[in-house]
Amino acid sequence: MNKLNSPFTPGNPVPVELFVGREEQIKEVLRYVKQTLSGRQQNVFLIGDRGIGKSSLASFLRHYVNTKFDILCIHAFLGSVSTLKEMVHRIFEQLLKETRSYKWYENIKVFFGKYIREVGLFGISVSFNPPEEDLKELVNKFPEILNNILEKIKDQKRGLFIILDDINGLAELKEFADWYKSFVDEVATHYKDFPVFIMLVGLPEKRDKLSKLQPSLMRIFKIIEIGRLSDNEVKNFLYKAFNSVNMEIKEDALELMVKLSSGLPILMHEIGDATFWLDKDGIIDLKDATIGILKAAEEVGRKYLDPKVYRAIRSEKYRSILRKMGEMRISKTFNKKEIESKLEPQERKVLNNFLRKLKKLGVIESDLEGRGSYRFVNEIYPIYIWMESNKPKRNK
Repeated sequence: MNKLNSPFTPGNPVPVELFVGREEQIKEVLRYVKQTLSGRQQNVFLIGDRGIGKSSLASFLRHYVNTKFDILCIHAFLGSVSTLKEMVHRIFEQLLKETRSYKWYENIKVFFGKYIREVGLFGISVSFNPPEEDLKELVNKFPEILNNILEKIKDQKRGLFIILDDINGLAELKEFADWYKSFVDEVATHYKDFPVFIMLVGLPEKRDKLSKLQPSLMRIFKIIEIGRLSDNEVKNFLYKAFNSVNMEIKEDALELMVKLSSGLPILMHEIGDATFWLDKDGIIDLKDATIGILKAAEEVGRKYLDPKVYRAIRSEKYRSILRKMGEMRISKTFNKKEIESKLEPQERKVLNNFLRKLKKLGVIESDLEGRGSYRFVNEIYPIYIWMESNKPKRNK
């Protein structure tokens, strides 16, 4: 079978045409979009653990809103950004790129002046490179500039939808927290009509960090949290993905892949991608799925857990405890007594040190349930540990 491209995208947003689930969150966002069209500025914070599909949802929302509403949508990725100047630089450069294909692009281009440069073959893209002083001005006058842009595009678009994706670096800065609060306050007091919807995308702990840096900031945001997909949603996605490349998947293979994905998009894509490439006949059967899961487990461990745990833990007693934790199929939260009941006397003696080690490595943390209760810092780790612990059995 000749294969060119996998329909799975581990580590990247899912293609819009393969997006599934999140119906409630989408409905909620669309309610706020409609409020934006009435001139009310909206602020949403989309949160979720790493690998849970935040960027995929944001990308889908951008596409959907851009298609169904007369709103200009901008999706800016800010993963490496740690200054306000670089943030506004990314926002406005992305705005120029998003409007590049529209007839009214010249209206926007003129507004940003001489700092726009067309790049690439035949000028197919744009670069926005103002000097530091002008970037500082863009930060200070952000509401005014957005309002001017709205005026420039009002005959074509009724508002702006700005997605600031992966703000985890910015969320560490009090400067950003104070700036955002000031931005919203200025809009509320100086602009009667301001149809701008801003959605921040980040980790729950970054939301908490911003709240500590600027206690009144979180009152501004409507919080939308996403968790694991349902089994049915994972099933629909896998079926749709394989079907998009004319591959058949057997029911028992599909059920196993759904179970091992555990509702996590990152595992769903890793398992799907591994299985796609190893299949030889265009039909995914149980054997293909089993081998694909093992391949995916190795990839997930190599990326996310090996550097933190398996390379750091040298003690054979520690490794034995880890294997037994995996065999027990521990969920995200667990109790120390659960582990102790499965250990040998010599292993019990080092269990406390083992748990302290995992906490130090950033793999687990104390849970609020009480003394002796723990939880993994994300959903991926216990699943991989289970996979890793059961690999020899599956290979037999």
